[in-house]
Order: sequence, then structure tokens, then C-alpha cells
Amino acid sequence: MSTLIEDNPAKHRFEILVDDALAGFTAYVPRGEVLVFTHTEVDRGFQGKGVGGTLMRGTLDEVRARGTKVVPQCSFMAAFIDKHPEYADLIADLP
Repeated sequence: MSTLIEDNPAKHRFEILVDDALAGFTAYVPRGEVLVFTHTEVDRGFQGKGVGGTLMRGTLDEVRARGTKVVPQCSFMAAFIDKHPEYADLIADLP
């Protein structure tokens, strides 16, 4: 199973492709140097296979590489960061 995580700025979301099929996304609203994440969705056929966690890791790693921060309003992202404190430094207050 090959995965690719890409930012789709036109749709304001990071998407995960699994074997070239769109398997899920996490949507954001840009606020200056901060991305406010509002919703995460994984296609039913890919649930329970670690796709959501892979999407979170890839998204947060990309945010870190860009030097930006996140506001995890999405409960899935917030729970992921709670379970993976190595990403807690990426959390920002709303500007």
C-alpha cells in the first residue's frame, strides 16, 4: 500500500492518496502563519487501516517543515496531538 500526502491549497486541505485513490483529507482555514484545522475525514473503505494517523503525521510534519502552526479545532487532529505530544509545539492560539 503506497501513500502520498499532499496539500491542496485550492480546496484548503491536505489529502492522502492510497494507491492513487483519495482516501481522506483534513481541511483547514489559513489565518496568516497559522492553519486552523476544522475537519478530518477518511473514506469508509480506508477506516481502521491507519490512514487517519498517517494523514495526521504527514500533515503535521509538513506544517513543521514550513515553520507554521496549527489550531486543531477538528477533534480528530486534537486527539492525535494529545496522543503524540511530539507535535504539541505546533499548537498556536488563534491570531
